[in-house]
Amino acid sequence: MNDKPNSIEARDIAYHLHPYTNAKKHLEAGPLVIDRGEGIYVFDNNGKRYIEAMAGLWSVGVGFNEERLVNAATEQMKRLPYYHTFTHKSHGPVIELAEKLVGMAPVPMSKAFFTNSGSEAIDTALKLIWYRANALGQPERKKIIVRNRAYHGVTIAAACLTSLPANHRSFDLIVPDVLRMTCPHHWREALPGESEEDFATRLAKELEDTILAEGPETIAAFFGEPVQGAGGVVVPPATYWQKVQAVLRKYDILLVADEVICGFGRTGTMFGSTTYGIEPDIMVMSKQLSSSYLPASALMMNDRVFGPIMEESDRIGTLGHGYTASGHPVAAAVALENLKIIEERDLVGNAAAMGRRLRDGLDALTDHPLVGEVRGVGLIAAVELVTDREARTALETPGALGALVNAHLQEAGLISRAMTDAIAFCPPLIITEGEIDELLSLFRIGLDKTLAALPKGSVRA
Repeated sequence: MNDKPNSIEARDIAYHLHPYTNAKKHLEAGPLVIDRGEGIYVFDNNGKRYIEAMAGLWSVGVGFNEERLVNAATEQMKRLPYYHTFTHKSHGPVIELAEKLVGMAPVPMSKAFFTNSGSEAIDTALKLIWYRANALGQPERKKIIVRNRAYHGVTIAAACLTSLPANHRSFDLIVPDVLRMTCPHHWREALPGESEEDFATRLAKELEDTILAEGPETIAAFFGEPVQGAGGVVVPPATYWQKVQAVLRKYDILLVADEVICGFGRTGTMFGSTTYGIEPDIMVMSKQLSSSYLPASALMMNDRVFGPIMEESDRIGTLGHGYTASGHPVAAAVALENLKIIEERDLVGNAAAMGRRLRDGLDALTDHPLVGEVRGVGLIAAVELVTDREARTALETPGALGALVNAHLQEAGLISRAMTDAIAFCPPLIITEGEIDELLSLFRIGLDKTLAALPKGSVRA
């Protein structure tokens, strides 16, 4: 770290509280300061180049220097830099974006509502689901079903739906009656000899048993990511979504597809719901909606959801929810241009093709002593790290092996993310074959450096 008193690193330490960071450790370690971006690469303030193998935070689909998005923002700034969407007000970009999203939806949708982050969109979905239940004269229908290792955001309500310990410890949770199902990770959660289909059947039975025990009339919705992202890139087992949806339909429970990571090409189709045959009542999206060039998020709802909300807002006189920047014109203009780029350049097709190359390369590393499992779909993948492959365990402290590998990867010029002891890969959708191969080469270097640094006898191949 540059410890000059006026260095940018020292100023960061002095004034900046970072999210998802050990605040005390940061006083000594300091930041990696990223200065500029180019395609799939970012450069720190010392000029070192890194492959951004996480597309920022699962989000920069079109790369880090797309001039068309810069120009879209600039032109909209000149025309109308801000306006709101409260009290019957609107503007061109938000109308076009709402129309575009409803037209793109994999199942019939009625309306789009705009927010600024995935967490806000999840909060909004939760509020509207409760609002709808009251509108239908079902005030007892408020319970929410999620899965263990789910990630649905960090605002007060969204954090309650997230099922990761660090998001709960020392924070008070306010949403009552959140029901948590088994994470659909076959490698970790299946019984010995249990097939993917049998595992899916067992999880569907767990879901139905829980619904019956709680009372179907008390359960409002099931929230699920098509692929669980921050929980470890958990790819659902075969037949899982078909069986889960059958249970939800049986008991008239709404399905919310959290497409914040999966949406707009990440799973090799436009939406994760398309990849897995999911037919949601509500879809939540952000991240690749604008490639994170500006904060933007949205949720779409079908008529089954919208109808009662419309009637209740008429009874009350207004829908008492919204944000200052809901449907911000500059963010909407950037999102529209971003979606045009994804479609014109067939980045969804590129994600599918490059994802196959990425997984093939990762599969070739399964003989490495530190690799326990490779999983993924489309252009999102993870490698589960182990020190004992047979026992499926890592170092004594959970996350220690992941952190060590991640540090060696960054040193080698590859920015990834350790999720406990899994390393995630989610590069920009524009990545090429040569860049995939470079990513794989750097990952192998990081694994080898970690293996060499571990005490002798601590790894059982």
